Amino acid sequence: MSSQDEQFQAGAPDPAASSADDGMTWWYRWLCRIAGVIGGVSCAFAGLWNCVTINPLNIAAGVWMMLNAFVLFLCEAPFCCQFIEFANAVSARADKLRPWQKAAFYCGMAVFPVVLSLTLTTLFGNAIAFATGVLYGLSALGKKGDAISYARIHQQQKQMDEEKLTGTLEGQA
Repeated sequence: MSSQDEQFQAGAPDPAASSADDGMTWWYRWLCRIAGVIGGVSCAFAGLWNCVTINPLNIAAGVWMMLNAFVLFLCEAPFCCQFIEFANAVSARADKLRPWQKAAFYCGMAVFPVVLSLTLTTLFGNAIAFATGVLYGLSALGKKGDAISYARIHQQQKQMDEEKLTGTLEGQA
């Protein structure tokens, strides 16, 4: 086995381990990945378009957007970066991050060029990258509970409140 194959095996994410940690369903994980790839494409095109100007802040925002696109491709779709040796290792490390960490990272990456140069190109170019962060943030909140569980919890709390109230009334008498 060559050293490149060993790096690939070491850098390849374990799907069973990552799915057990974060509680995301397979279709939601794919939705987040697809949103990340589309966000990378939009950042790349908008960043390139933003660099065709004289204003240095627009150029800086465009370069940052292209860097965002590269990071999104590297983390969400490492097969797009096969020419980079460390792409699988970076993707494996990104898969080990918790959803709220990815959410904060992606949203922060997307907000910076907008703060640097507030134009329609930066707003629309970073919108899908920001939406990817929002999707990861929503998955960090967890699964919504069912109504029966909430009704049971509410009933138990009501019973405990009544017991406390009767206990304090009996203690006063």
